[in-house]
Amino acid sequence: MRLGDLTYMNPWWEGKEDYHVRRWKEQKLHWRPKWLDMLSLRPFSLNFILGPRQVGKTTGIKLLIRELLKENPPESVVYINVEVLPSHRELSALLREFQETKREDGIKTGYIFLDEVTSLEGWWRGVKPLIDAGLLENDVVTVTGSSSLRVKRDIELFPGRRGTGSTIEVTPLSFPEYVEIRGLKKPGLQREKVLKLFEDYLTTGGFPASINGLPMDDLLGAYIGELVRFGKSLEIAKETLAAAVKSAPSATSFRALAGMTSGYSYKVIQGYIEFFTELYILGIAYLKQGNQVFYKREKKFFFRDPLLARLFALWSGTELKEDALYEWVVQEHLYRRFGEVYYYRNSYEVDAVAGNLRVEVKAGKAHRRYPKNVKVLEKEDVPFFLLELTPPQPAL
Repeated sequence: MRLGDLTYMNPWWEGKEDYHVRRWKEQKLHWRPKWLDMLSLRPFSLNFILGPRQVGKTTGIKLLIRELLKENPPESVVYINVEVLPSHRELSALLREFQETKREDGIKTGYIFLDEVTSLEGWWRGVKPLIDAGLLENDVVTVTGSSSLRVKRDIELFPGRRGTGSTIEVTPLSFPEYVEIRGLKKPGLQREKVLKLFEDYLTTGGFPASINGLPMDDLLGAYIGELVRFGKSLEIAKETLAAAVKSAPSATSFRALAGMTSGYSYKVIQGYIEFFTELYILGIAYLKQGNQVFYKREKKFFFRDPLLARLFALWSGTELKEDALYEWVVQEHLYRRFGEVYYYRNSYEVDAVAGNLRVEVKAGKAHRRYPKNVKVLEKEDVPFFLLELTPPQPAL
């Protein structure tokens, strides 16, 4: 494969508009992702962008490319969808040819975008030797991937070789971000509008396509594709997710989840749960008492976006409970705010513990008395708590 074979991925080489940029402009609601400003564009940089499928990573880097082309020649930017490459050797050859083309055209700085590297086993072998040889010292390399653990593992293979590069995790929009792009000003003064937007958010989640009313068959297909790519059984995946949905919002164990399937061992179920966390489908809240975290005790599994919860409940043929959905949304927002989230259980249980916050979500649950340091959220309190947790910023 030669660089010229990738012209369809790099339409700016022929003075044409990129497909992703064109689709972005056609959407009723579109925004410039704020995470673009967190990337380093100073040579040498090796950036990593992690995040689930369909969250807007590719569209984001295409928007960045559009901005780069305003001040740089088209030939200085190359985008490679790594999914089409058979091995790391082809990747290395393409990058070396790009360096030769730059030299011939008198271009000093190149911008290299490698999309979905987790689809190519050993992709790093096509990049690391070139960095070690100094061939990319004048370039900015940006890598994206959809499996958090695999990309984080690969990042460790580049010690001292990242220059000024950044690592960014791109997630579906939070509720405060959703309020921003819907254009609601001063949400604290517009209670009814906030409640209506939260109802919409619980349906669409934070994925750009669903926010714009597009069918989510592509999203489900993307996740099924990941399962197939990594040799996972769709039947076991369905039963595992069904068990996670049925057990929520209660804390449970891998053994208990396995007992809800047609006979798979708890080790198998544990492996699938861990895989779902890699793909940003599920998060885990461990039991925390005082300063001690009990990793082997019962856990709370939460979906990381409302749309994913609905999508996989439907796919696994399981009824989604409203109280679980509200709790999951709170747990995810606390996780994003503090980088960790737990639950507490002693003489009473607290759904979410993070930072200095202890939060009980009572949507659809029986009431009881809690200590004064526990914040109890009724159903209509949840969206306002989320807005207070991470106040909306001016949209870019």
